[in-house]
Amino acid sequence: MSPASAKTLGHKPLDGGWGWMVVIGAHISIGFAYSTPKVLSIFYKPIQEDLGVSSSEIAWISSIMLAAMYAGGPVSSMLVSRFGSRPIVILGGLMCGVSMVTASFGNSIVHIYFFIGIIGGCGLSLNLNASLTIISKYFLAKRPLANGLAMAGSPVFLCLVAPLNQYLLDKFGWRGSLLILGGLMLNCCVAGALMRPVIVPRKQTSCASEKMVEEQPDKNNTKLKASCMKDAKIFINLSLFKDRGFVFYLIGNVLFIFGAYAPIVFLPAYAISQGVDEYSAAYLLSIMGFVDMFIRPGTGLVANSKWIRPRIQYFFSFAMVFNGTCHLLCPLMKSHGLLIGYTVFFGIGFGMVFALIFECLMDLMGSQCFPSAVGLVTIIECFPMLLGPPTAGLLVDLCGDYKYLFFMCGSVIVAGGLFLFVANIYHYHMLEKEKTEKDRAQNQKSTENQDQVSESEVEM
Repeated sequence: MSPASAKTLGHKPLDGGWGWMVVIGAHISIGFAYSTPKVLSIFYKPIQEDLGVSSSEIAWISSIMLAAMYAGGPVSSMLVSRFGSRPIVILGGLMCGVSMVTASFGNSIVHIYFFIGIIGGCGLSLNLNASLTIISKYFLAKRPLANGLAMAGSPVFLCLVAPLNQYLLDKFGWRGSLLILGGLMLNCCVAGALMRPVIVPRKQTSCASEKMVEEQPDKNNTKLKASCMKDAKIFINLSLFKDRGFVFYLIGNVLFIFGAYAPIVFLPAYAISQGVDEYSAAYLLSIMGFVDMFIRPGTGLVANSKWIRPRIQYFFSFAMVFNGTCHLLCPLMKSHGLLIGYTVFFGIGFGMVFALIFECLMDLMGSQCFPSAVGLVTIIECFPMLLGPPTAGLLVDLCGDYKYLFFMCGSVIVAGGLFLFVANIYHYHMLEKEKTEKDRAQNQKSTENQDQVSESEVEM
């Protein structure tokens, strides 16, 4: 579907200028949001030894943080709709910084669960949702590129923060490292300060003034879009389920999230089981992050082209199928060299999907409904996010082989991609059919009105 025109929006988005500073801010906040739950695993062993907890207890730190980040989506959407992106990102940065600093003084695992998992996860949720929303206000024609650059913050920060955390751990221990990490996460407040609201001149009947206006979505279901403005402050806007395209997107997205993270978690263990040394096995994730770092903005650039932009939903389906196919072929990779090749292609597929995952939602729903839509999507995603890796681990325990894990994840992701491809064909066919019927009804109504006017003239 082609992007909305400036005439439909009511104003011309900047598509540049200060918008690129907003992208930098979003790059920072999104980078911390996605990388922090992963890099915290570096501190697990010393925390476990210091507090005397089991491996399963320590693993819940990142799980609770991810669940809070995704489950807090509707609350974040409500706050962004009420107060705007800038104060919400600043608040999220403060929560993240305070949570890490406070957790560094903890003497029990429950203390760390609460501050890092719940408080820190909620802060990351505010950062993520508000950053994605402000991009949809500043960009339209170049929005895929802007989203790709912002989402590239995840692999960039993963590559930078992981070795930094290891260095801090060696120098200051886990408590001092969390204290410094909390100070670093306060930079999200600086990122939020960059996200100033869009100021657009708007004609008034009484006086001419400037007023902040929202970008208007270019969608056929105008009743649903109007309800999004009316229900902007509602905790969960269930009216979104009336949108056929949103439901199709949600089903495919849930299937992808279920199988997306387990291969990342178990890739080093699988490599070690194939005879790869521990250092080389850990280095595979660094290779993936490095590839992902360049693929996300590159995918945004490709998606912004005139050939791909109108078909971006199909491009998203292709990225999911490509990603799932890589997992299906992984069990054939036995040597270290072949596993490096798999990791490169895994990074390409993973980066493509996450560069497009929120852009496709913006394309379907428009910026008016996007805050409510992304909040509802993230709270639903927290369930497959939590169930995916444990299910994969259970499959490994039952079968005694990692290959079945990759078969399961690859099959689920490929099924989600194929479902989205077929569903989008049906969705756009129905949109054209509904538009044709609507035009026909309008023409028939205008013809009847003309006949009535003619009859009135004859009678007169």
